[in-house]
Formats: sequence, structure tokens, C-alpha cells
Amino acid sequence: MDICFNQAGARFENRTALHPLSLTLNEHRIGIIGLNGSGKTTFARMINGLTKPTSGTVTVNGLDTVKDEAAVLRQVGFIFQNPQNQIILPIIRDDIAFGLKNRGLSKAALDAAVEAVLQRLGIEHLANRRAHEISGGELQLVALAALTITGPQILIMDEPTNQLDLKNRALVEKTMAGLEQDLIVITHDLALLETFDRVLVFNQGSLHADTSPGTAISLYRELALS
Repeated sequence: MDICFNQAGARFENRTALHPLSLTLNEHRIGIIGLNGSGKTTFARMINGLTKPTSGTVTVNGLDTVKDEAAVLRQVGFIFQNPQNQIILPIIRDDIAFGLKNRGLSKAALDAAVEAVLQRLGIEHLANRRAHEISGGELQLVALAALTITGPQILIMDEPTNQLDLKNRALVEKTMAGLEQDLIVITHDLALLETFDRVLVFNQGSLHADTSPGTAISLYRELALS
């Protein structure tokens, strides 16, 4: 992973969502924390081009998020805070297969790809279930399956443990730990980040800290409780 922000910032009408910043991300697992409205989600969305910089540039593995938008989207997958919004088809197996439908695969190859990702994430038992029948943690894993089957190198997850009970949180955390893709996670679940390689702390639209998990979490607690 090689993500570069070069004096990249974002403004919406008369509001600065993210002040220009320059940094490079190349660790395997990176956390993003901050109070609501601090700029963390804007920053993450700029990585895969969902939000375009209004100043500076953002590149992902040498690809510009504006000029090479389609190529960046193929390399960076984004799981939103409510993964159910990303599930298009009612049957889980069909939804996971959807991302490969236009790639010219035979039915046998498509079925094999779906089976492989179901097994890799340990959710074979969900293949023929309906999305509205499964738990929040299972929905997160289905969204992961639907993204990873298309082969992105980087995954961004927005609040992956939000509103999950202890069992489902543990399920999602265990699955995340085993992912081969580089992972960028926006979260208020501070314990989730304790084993990460690097954590960014945002505050009032600026990067407040860029450090180890323990230090970042301490600084964030000071911000939040001051």
C-alpha cells in the first residue's frame, strides 16, 4: 500500500471539512479516530475518490484519485457504517457474485469464486440466506465477501463494530485480523485498534496526531474529555 496526500484538503461550500495535509500511508493496518465532525470520514473517503480533494492531490499506488478514478476504485474497497445499504440482492450468494457478473466468467468459475470467498471468511452457512435474516456481524462479513471477491488491495471500513453485540464484535474483529488486504478502519471502538500498526487522530478538520495505537488513544481521550 502506498497512499500519498500532497497538501490535499476538502471544502464543501463555505466549510472546510479537511485542512490541507501531506502524509504517506504504507502500513498494513491503520486506524482513524476523532470526534464526530473531526474530518476522519472525509479523509478516508478521499483515499478511494468518494470525496475529491479541492486542493492538492491524493494518489493510491501511483494512481491519482481524480484522474484515475476508475482504477483507484478497483484497488480500494469501502464498507460503509451500515453494510446493509451495500447489499443489493436478497440472497447472500447472489449478492456476493454480483461484483463479478460483468467480468466474462463462466458460471463454473463464478460459482467457484463465490465458494472460495465464503470459505475464506467462514460464512458458507449464510450462502442461501436472505440479508434481512442475518445478524449485524454477519452482514459485515457478507459486505466484506462482496468486496474482497473483486480483488481490491486496500479495504476501508467505517465503524465495523458499531452497534454489534459482544459475540458479533468478536467475530468481525477475528475476521479483520485474518484479512490479507491492507486495512484502514474508522472507529470509535478504541480497543479494536490496540494491535494496529498506526493510528491517526483527527480534530476540527486537521490531523492532530499520527502515532502508535497506545499514544493515539491517550491523546484522543484527552481531546474527547477536555
